[in-house]
Amino acid sequence: MSLNQGEAGDFARILAESLPYIQRFTGKTFVIKFGGNAMTDAALQESFARDVVLMKLVGMNPIVVHGGGPQIGQLLERLNIQTEFVHGMRVTDEHTMDVVEMVLGASVNKEIVESIHRNGGRAIGITGKDGQLIQAKKLSGNWEADGEKDIGQVGEVASIDTDILSMLSGSDYIPVIAPVAGSDTGQTYNINADLVAGKLAEVLQAEKLMLLTNVPGLLDAEGEILTGLHTAEVQDLIQAGVIHGGMLPKVQCALDAVQSGVTCAHIIDGRVAHAALLEIFSDEGIGTLISSRGS
Repeated sequence: MSLNQGEAGDFARILAESLPYIQRFTGKTFVIKFGGNAMTDAALQESFARDVVLMKLVGMNPIVVHGGGPQIGQLLERLNIQTEFVHGMRVTDEHTMDVVEMVLGASVNKEIVESIHRNGGRAIGITGKDGQLIQAKKLSGNWEADGEKDIGQVGEVASIDTDILSMLSGSDYIPVIAPVAGSDTGQTYNINADLVAGKLAEVLQAEKLMLLTNVPGLLDAEGEILTGLHTAEVQDLIQAGVIHGGMLPKVQCALDAVQSGVTCAHIIDGRVAHAALLEIFSDEGIGTLISSRGS
């Protein structure tokens, strides 16, 4: 079926609008945190896979970091392993860590890899343990002193060795990274995927850090989307309490990345099909962009 005149005009406009962005971002690295509804909705997962395949085909270097909290919770429930949370973090004992590593490093990771393959791309699934990509340490915090249960094997990034990613960036492969890493003592840790994506973007000096969420972006006090912010404006919003609760760690991750040399960070709605392409290749975008002043 052929396009009518209006549809053809819209299609041509979209292609023409994307051209300068393709030229600008060829050879640039994009670290994308994939999570939320986009991971659990089959249609959204396919649209995301097509997005990163297209990015790779036009010369960009997408690196995908994924979460998997709902999938972990489902398997723990089936295994009758009780889940506890402290300040939003899953208490991760040895048995829970086995499940986390199995879900993130095997089932979820390979599902994303297969989705990319179905859409014409080539992907390699790895964890932070592979090639000693990420060295972890226990997340700092004296939980017991606050009367809370120890969080167990919940970690943070101690260091990153980018050799394996540098090798892949010059190939046709898209890295898909599960946020599980080992420590220098041999302990395995589960690390928040936003945190891993942010730290990877920092050490790679990425062009963009993109965090897919289940909200349209950052909202002001009236509930309107804030489309473009400088780092100082983000700090003001945090101090004013406009950014709070569950969004605060995600925003802090984006803020840290930009202040450490990442060109810009995006918080976008993963519930929208092709959200990544719409944010990168259109003049309007669909989420919140955070950049350093003067950029």
